[in-house]
Amino acid sequence: MTASPSTTVAFIGLGAMGSHMARHLLAAGHTVRAFVRRPEAAEAARTFGAEPFFTPAEAARDASVVFTNVTSSEDVREVLLGENGVIHGAARGTVCVDHSTISPIVTREIAAALAARGIDMLDCPVSGGTAGAEAATLTIMVGGKPEVLEGVRPLLALLGKTITHIGDHGAGQVAKLCNQIAQVVNIEGIAEAMRFAAAQQVDTARVFEAMSTGMAGSRMLDLMGPKMVARDFAAGIEARLHDKDFGLARDIAQEIGLKLPAMQATSSQLQVLMEKGWGKDDTSSLLRVLEG
Repeated sequence: MTASPSTTVAFIGLGAMGSHMARHLLAAGHTVRAFVRRPEAAEAARTFGAEPFFTPAEAARDASVVFTNVTSSEDVREVLLGENGVIHGAARGTVCVDHSTISPIVTREIAAALAARGIDMLDCPVSGGTAGAEAATLTIMVGGKPEVLEGVRPLLALLGKTITHIGDHGAGQVAKLCNQIAQVVNIEGIAEAMRFAAAQQVDTARVFEAMSTGMAGSRMLDLMGPKMVARDFAAGIEARLHDKDFGLARDIAQEIGLKLPAMQATSSQLQVLMEKGWGKDDTSSLLRVLEG
């Protein structure tokens, strides 16, 4: 299919990011059929212009494209293939665009099940967080058929600035996990640098200033350094989501016998963070883990 100037889409997962994404689609003149679980969520959806439905199958009926943005691999499997899933409402030729970060192995299984019913799937995990969703500046990593991507590219362009086709089904998820490995290992390195400076009674703000203009400078340092210096652990991205993504990467690495020592060490630190009850705080809380 090719997105027209006014396309009917379904959206499943109106959370912190999904609600912004649905609003961008509505603002561009598209019709949004939203899956909701509760009456109050239905009213909220109506408030910003979406039509609410109480099963994914109902939301998918009459939609050309179905967007999903939920938490886990099993959540995606349930909303797409479950008893009341999209597969039971979507017509042949529908495209499912999954923005969740899940297992590439599960993604391939879901894509095969949908394909057997004439439904295409793209795995399109994103980077940029809630701020990127709100500003429509997300980075979108795509796995699936390139011709299917081209059909929905005008819709994706409403949500992000960079859309990169990585490869076949699951490749987008692999790219997102690579992104998470590099990102969170970097956050752990920043936390260790700040902890080292504080242990030497050196001003961490001055250390951050010097680092940011040197070879250690990075987007993550610019984001996380000031938070650690100010001890502002309010969530930009909740640490539990990074922990979930690292769990996926860790399990796949173990399954294929791949040694990734920095990722594995950082994964252990994230697990301690979760055990301390900081999962809904920012991942900059890795500094607090180091402080004991």
